[in-house]
Amino acid sequence: MSNERCVLVVEDDVRLASMLQEILESEGYAVVVVHDGQRALHEGLSWHFDVLLLDRGLPAIDGLDVLGRLRDRGVTTPALILSALSNPADRVEGLDRGAEDYLGKPFDIDELLARLRSLLRRHAATADTVRFPGGLLESASRTVALDGGRVVVLSERENQLLLHLARRPRQVFTREVLIDSVFTDADDEGVVDTYVHYLRKKLGRSCVLTVRGVGYRLREIS
Repeated sequence: MSNERCVLVVEDDVRLASMLQEILESEGYAVVVVHDGQRALHEGLSWHFDVLLLDRGLPAIDGLDVLGRLRDRGVTTPALILSALSNPADRVEGLDRGAEDYLGKPFDIDELLARLRSLLRRHAATADTVRFPGGLLESASRTVALDGGRVVVLSERENQLLLHLARRPRQVFTREVLIDSVFTDADDEGVVDTYVHYLRKKLGRSCVLTVRGVGYRLREIS
């Protein structure tokens, strides 16, 4: 992913999705578009997004079910629900299921953009502070405060790897995904193994679990 603010747009109306992509890209966002709940779940678990723009009525998996499953897997990306169901009870249900905002269809584009900007502002202060099992990562200062009281300073690469793992603490990441998302300038997947080794030296051998034949995921630091 680039350094642009990245939005996952989940909308089964292909024309509306295309329009949203064009408008958001013209506003400077990087945009990934999917059209069903199953694909949305896959993308949301595989990559870090700055905000989710999520249609409620989706094929395969309902939008609120997608959001609930993402929240259950530790994904805290702010979500704006779009829905033709816009009475108060529907809005309350959407917010109770983990959405930060809810906008009924049809909607005004300027209002949608303003709501996205508001979500990003509200979450900017905590975007690089991630609580994970056993510690707290302050990515801006590249420090980890472990629950036992020890503070560890990371290199920039170690910081980025831990940040990616900590944002999805239950997700298993393949080396290929970590190359694409963290070590974008590397040609050899061995760099992932090297930095996992470095994290283990600093945070403990158990901090990153090897899932044989798949990749790595974060494990509780003790």
